[in-house]
Amino acid sequence: MPQDSLLVAALGDIHGRFHRVEAWLDALEQARGRRVDLVLAVGDVEAFRRADDHRRKAAKRSMPAEFAEYADGLRRVKRPLYFIGGNNEDFEALHDLQDGGDLAPDVHYLGRAGLRELDGLRVAYLSGIHAPRFIDQPLRRPTSLDTSKQAGYFRASEVERVSAARDVDLLLVHEWPRGIVQKARDEPPSPPRPLPSPWIGNSVTRKLVDAVQPKWVLCGHSHKPFAVSLESHGRAPSRVACMDQASRPDTSVFWLEFERREAQRAGWGITGVTAWEAGQRWGLHTLPPGVPESGPGNGTDSEPRGDGATA
Repeated sequence: MPQDSLLVAALGDIHGRFHRVEAWLDALEQARGRRVDLVLAVGDVEAFRRADDHRRKAAKRSMPAEFAEYADGLRRVKRPLYFIGGNNEDFEALHDLQDGGDLAPDVHYLGRAGLRELDGLRVAYLSGIHAPRFIDQPLRRPTSLDTSKQAGYFRASEVERVSAARDVDLLLVHEWPRGIVQKARDEPPSPPRPLPSPWIGNSVTRKLVDAVQPKWVLCGHSHKPFAVSLESHGRAPSRVACMDQASRPDTSVFWLEFERREAQRAGWGITGVTAWEAGQRWGLHTLPPGVPESGPGNGTDSEPRGDGATA
């Protein structure tokens, strides 16, 4: 049954670091004085089911396989966690769950693309990143590193499925929509701050945001915090919040408090400090003070590759 008031916590790329994320959410609950009702993760969760499964990863770097403890019943997440796929996942396990499924108690994969109602909120989602060479190709079962890498790219039919959604409270995507950095350049932040490369993100996701016009867009992938509002004449704003990877809580955790499907306040990190309230402007000024920024890219998630995707 939908609740009148909800505290929703969003997470950037977890990359297998489930233990620290659970501790961060404990701290957020204590700071806000209430339970986190719903946790949303925007991809690169890396929910590998066995302790040695991380060796099958397409990415060269090795991340902890802490999720194995949750899959084996040795630990249990304290709050319902829903996640989309990024471009680094256990794609062998997710292939047969393209419309979603449970990987452990209270750990739910939403699926590759679609629309779900979660605690009364309408949540649209698109897993993966854009690779022009593969967007029109059929999805193959991931049986090798190469086909696993291709499983991390969304397909045109999946984008089309999400683009039909309307009256959306939250849109979850992994890769940034193209143009949000340029939007910030056009409206210089005060006080001034360095900005990432304007080439971060992809145009397909941006067109999806413009079609769906969600109230909020949550994304990860580029390992940078970012905030901007997309609006045009005749439409309500879509507020975009991009989160860092799970290395520091102040930029990789983002929270929203809803009342009857309307966001009333939001904040970054686990201190519980409100950075935005309904009726206020949303943008880079909401980021926590002292956030290190934002060069042209981090060398892993924002530089183009020869296959037309990003790393």
